[in-house]
Amino acid sequence: MQKSTRPVDDIGLVEPKTKHFSGTLALASGSELHGFDIVYETYGKLNKECSNAILICHALSGDHHVAGYHTPQDKKPGWWDNIIGPNKTIDTNRFFVVSPNNIGGCSGSSGPLTINPVTGSSYGPNFPLVTVKDWVKTQAMLADKLGVDVWTVIIGGSLGGMQCLEWSISYPNRVKNTFIIAAAPKLSTQNIAFNEVSRQAIRSDQNFNEGNYYESDNKPELGLMLARMLGHITYLSDDALDEKFGRELRDGEIKFGYEAEFQIESYLRYQGRAFVDRFDANSYLLLTKALDYFDPAGDTEGSLSKAMAPATAKFMIISFSSDWRFSPERSQEIVSALLEANKCVSYIEIQSTQGHDSFLMPIPRYHQVIKTALDRIAKGLDL
Repeated sequence: MQKSTRPVDDIGLVEPKTKHFSGTLALASGSELHGFDIVYETYGKLNKECSNAILICHALSGDHHVAGYHTPQDKKPGWWDNIIGPNKTIDTNRFFVVSPNNIGGCSGSSGPLTINPVTGSSYGPNFPLVTVKDWVKTQAMLADKLGVDVWTVIIGGSLGGMQCLEWSISYPNRVKNTFIIAAAPKLSTQNIAFNEVSRQAIRSDQNFNEGNYYESDNKPELGLMLARMLGHITYLSDDALDEKFGRELRDGEIKFGYEAEFQIESYLRYQGRAFVDRFDANSYLLLTKALDYFDPAGDTEGSLSKAMAPATAKFMIISFSSDWRFSPERSQEIVSALLEANKCVSYIEIQSTQGHDSFLMPIPRYHQVIKTALDRIAKGLDL
C-alpha cells in the first residue's frame, strides 16, 4: 500500500492481489474448475493473534475494490469507501479488512473473461454456473491462504448479505459476528422475474451469439445496457427518483419523439452505458442465476430456522424502510428464523429514502449502528 496525499481518513492507493488455486474445485452444479484465481484487496493489518479480520462480501455488480484508489488519477474510490478507512466506521487502524472478487465475475477472478487452462482460450459462455455456496467455499480457501482461521466479522449487503448467511451455516466455527444488510433469505418470485427479464434482454441482443462474442468487435452492449437500466430502477425508491428528477424535461419542452426527453430517461441511459464499459454480459447472466438459486432452507424442507441450526455467530440484521426490492419484511424473516433457532440476533430498520441502494450510502444512523457494534467487538481484541 502506498502513501497518498488524500485526506487522513482515506485508504489512499491500493493494489489488488491475486491468489491462485491449482487444485480441482468441485462446484454445487456438479461441474469442476481445474484451478482458479481470486483477486482481492486488503486494508489494515492482521494482528499477531489473527483475531481482527473482517470479510466484505460484495453484491451483484460489486467487486473487490471497496476502498481507496488504484491510481492517483482515479476520479472515484472503491464502492464502499465512505465506510472503510482509517478512523471511519470500519476502522482500518483496528481491523484487517479483506475484500475478494467472486469467481464468475469480470474483475480479475476466474470467470467468463479469463482463460480456461484446459482449452487455452476464454471460458466465455462455458464458464460453469456458480452458487453462493461455491463463493463461500472459495472465500474460505482464500482465508486459509491469508492465515485467517476465524473472521471476527463478516459483512455484506444485498447478495453480499446472502453470502454472510451462507458463511454462518457452512462454516459456523469460522465466524464470530455476522452483519447482514438489505438482504433476504431467498429471492421472491418478483425478484426472479426481474432477473429473467434482464437475462432475456442480454440473450436477445443480436450480438450475443450464444455468449461467444469475445472475438468480435460487436458485443451485446444494448442488451446489457437494458438489463442494467431495469436493475437500476429496482435499486432506487419512487421517492428518491421523484426527488432527484421529478418529471423534469431535459430541454424544458416536450418534443414528441423517442429520444430522451425526461431527465430520468437521460439518467437511466447514462447508467446503462457506463455499466457496459465495466461489466461483462456473460458474468451478469451467471451472477443473476446465483441470486436466483440461493435458498438455504431448500436443504431443510423449507425451514430457515432448521437451516440456521449450525450457526454459532452473533447476528446483526439491518434493513431500510424504502427498500422495496429486499424489503424490511424479508430481513424480518431472517430475524424470526434466528430467534426460533435460539440464536443471538439484533435488528434495526433504518429510515431512508434511497431504496435498496441505501446500504451503499453514508446514512449517519446506519453508520453509527455499525460503528457501535464494531466498537464493542473491538474491545475484545488485542489491537
